[in-house]
Amino acid sequence: MARDITITHVRVTPIAFRDGPLLNAAGIHEPWALRSIVEIETSDGRVGISETYGDEPMLKILEQARPLLIGLSPFALNVMEERVRATITAVSGAVEFELAPGSHAIKNVPKVISALETGMLDLQGQITGAPMVDLLGGKVRDAVPYSAYLFFKYAEHIDKPYAPDVWGEGVSPAQIVAQAQRMIDLYGFQSIKLKGGVFEPAHEVACMQALAKAFPGLPLRLDPNANWSLTASIAAAPALDEILEYYEDPTPGLAGMAELAKHTELPLATNMVITTMEDFRKGCEMGSIQVLLSDHHYWGGLRITQTLARMCRLWGFGMSMHSNSHLGISLMAMTHVAASVPNLTYACDTHYPWQEEEVVKGGRIRFDKGSVAVPTTPGLGVELDYDVLATLHEQYKTCGVRNRDDLTQMRKYDPSFTGKTPRF
Repeated sequence: MARDITITHVRVTPIAFRDGPLLNAAGIHEPWALRSIVEIETSDGRVGISETYGDEPMLKILEQARPLLIGLSPFALNVMEERVRATITAVSGAVEFELAPGSHAIKNVPKVISALETGMLDLQGQITGAPMVDLLGGKVRDAVPYSAYLFFKYAEHIDKPYAPDVWGEGVSPAQIVAQAQRMIDLYGFQSIKLKGGVFEPAHEVACMQALAKAFPGLPLRLDPNANWSLTASIAAAPALDEILEYYEDPTPGLAGMAELAKHTELPLATNMVITTMEDFRKGCEMGSIQVLLSDHHYWGGLRITQTLARMCRLWGFGMSMHSNSHLGISLMAMTHVAASVPNLTYACDTHYPWQEEEVVKGGRIRFDKGSVAVPTTPGLGVELDYDVLATLHEQYKTCGVRNRDDLTQMRKYDPSFTGKTPRF
């Protein structure tokens, strides 16, 4: 019977996969992105899986967490959380990016809870014969919409560790439009986001205007990752008011966003200034945002994402989801929880088109008109390809990257680059 099934083993496998020379406020992506694949095995031979961060500090806290699951039922999510909160500590050593809350040591506990919860929910689904979304209350949509996620980028990495990607350079407005067109042709996306905070605001506004002209009526977003000053953000607002669906994290801090809200007609969105429940409370009081981008990886899992959605509904906020470099396991976990959220008011972010490799059986996840179908098979709906897992683990061992460091990587291109924010 289900109550007799217990967890007997937990395996954590760090992997590395190719990542393009994508520019952002902190610098540029390194050639290799790191992730961890977590496998939770039960006494009846089932294996639940999840995907999370793969830097050295994350591996250390996952190692702390592994023994905590032994002997637990896959259904004992509350006990798991209690054990994690009592055991996991803040491990220093990571480069903490302001633009990436998942890199912050303060997020260690929710990051571990999320990784373990996803694997345990996968097991629950396998045991009960139900897709993960049913364990979250059932789906309210059959497919989850995602947005084209554009980046300013160089044609290839300076170190030339492998052949250049097929996307080429993306710096000028024309190149950004071409990038968007290719992504839409491949995936059918119905909205577009540009990762900004790289060039002068006037250039990035010109890119958004070019996108608006090339794709009339398609919802557009710009995310400068808090790399614009309040003054620059206010100055850019009139032009952006005419073309964006929301204005994401242009300037730092709850106070800065609250002031900016007085000078723009656009909803202000964030994944940066609200990353805790206390931030949420303060943001509501100050009027800092109108759209929250959640991320189950660093908020603490799929169930708390549903809680955030309910809070957004209560406060009249829009809801979407943040993304970092990831593979199909994360994409499917996002899809399950997004399918369970009635007030998913905007298409979710995903880096998935930028990743060329995949660790799940059957290869890359398919998109139809920019959306991913919600799995109907038990659990997460995907399984590990162990041959590919071994290959990506070997890449981890040989790639030389152990902690993401966009700043140091950028200094290979520009030794004077400081990474100071806001820069504009």
